[in-house]
Amino acid sequence: MRSADHHGSHRHLLRPPAGRGGGARIDAVIVPTVRPSRYLTHAVGLAENLGCPLVVLCSGKWTGAAQVRAMAGPGAEVVAIDFTGADALILPRFDTSSVLPRVFRRGTDTAAKRNLALVLARMLGWERIVFLDDDIEVSAPDDLRRAAGLLDVFDAVGLANSGFPDNSVVCHAYRAVGGTQDSFVGGGALAVETTRNISFFPDIYNEDWFYLLEEDGLRPLAVTGRVRQARYDPFRSPDRARREELGDVLAEGVFWLLDEGRGLGDAHQSHWTDFLARRRRFILSVLDRVTASPREPAERQRMEESLRAALGRLMLIDPDLCLGYLDAWRADLKVWRDFVETREPAGSVREALRLLAAPGHRPMAVQLRLSKVVKPGRDPSSSSDRLPV
Repeated sequence: MRSADHHGSHRHLLRPPAGRGGGARIDAVIVPTVRPSRYLTHAVGLAENLGCPLVVLCSGKWTGAAQVRAMAGPGAEVVAIDFTGADALILPRFDTSSVLPRVFRRGTDTAAKRNLALVLARMLGWERIVFLDDDIEVSAPDDLRRAAGLLDVFDAVGLANSGFPDNSVVCHAYRAVGGTQDSFVGGGALAVETTRNISFFPDIYNEDWFYLLEEDGLRPLAVTGRVRQARYDPFRSPDRARREELGDVLAEGVFWLLDEGRGLGDAHQSHWTDFLARRRRFILSVLDRVTASPREPAERQRMEESLRAALGRLMLIDPDLCLGYLDAWRADLKVWRDFVETREPAGSVREALRLLAAPGHRPMAVQLRLSKVVKPGRDPSSSSDRLPV
């Protein structure tokens, strides 16, 4: 089943990676996490196999840098950082956050953690890093090496998800009632080149899609290999749909234009007026199909409540908000590039965090477990060329 009001796939926007060379070194695997340290077991083993450091950005009551260090094996190279919030850093304060009414603010720190990782990579000379979520498993480490090799040509390379689909609540419901729904490249398993075409993650749902954009289109992007995302319940709480709706509208509205061969410059008032009407029709059609479906009553009720929550939040979104957000994103992109390009190099993670600490805040705490990983481009036989920590 397809919908005239929804694009179920954007895969045709990806460039084919065939014939683009072999594998390459990965400078670091980056995992932002709030879950208990046991969820990092796979990432620790993966980084050890790849011969690169694992950088874990921890927050929340369930995990901390000390717990991550304690669970890592003796052969692992782990840098665990207690992330105490964006306010503790001199990272730019983005207009994409301040322009939003309070009801749309997320209150999560995933985007800020990823942005910190991008700055650290720049300061430490890491050119190829991999973002990995703690609910993602990579069955073949060579897939990541091939992704890193493709960064000679592409700005970012994702890994295809063969596990539980990575979609919004609304798109999960669409698939559940027979809709043709794909998933796109995401930040859960993404190799990025850190020195070209610098971008950032705004604090909004689908922040990874915005990271993959440039001023008027999609950055050079490919997909290779496979990962598996763990199963979760997208309909556990209607709040999830509320938190996602604005980011889903903005990202899907922009990608609608890209699908049609147009650019962000075509995201005029009339586009958003038409797209918001399409979005409402789409969600209502999915809701009608869910209501008529022969599902277990409790499951059907949870799906209906989530879709109604999305509709309620959609009613608060107007074309002016969408236009204002994209204007803010363009301004933030310039501010972020200026900020990153003027950072001075650092000789260690601790030094970088000290240089990034906001006035009145202590540098974020670091826990280390080290063995043999070296700085990019150095001789691994040299005992002085240790991981810059």
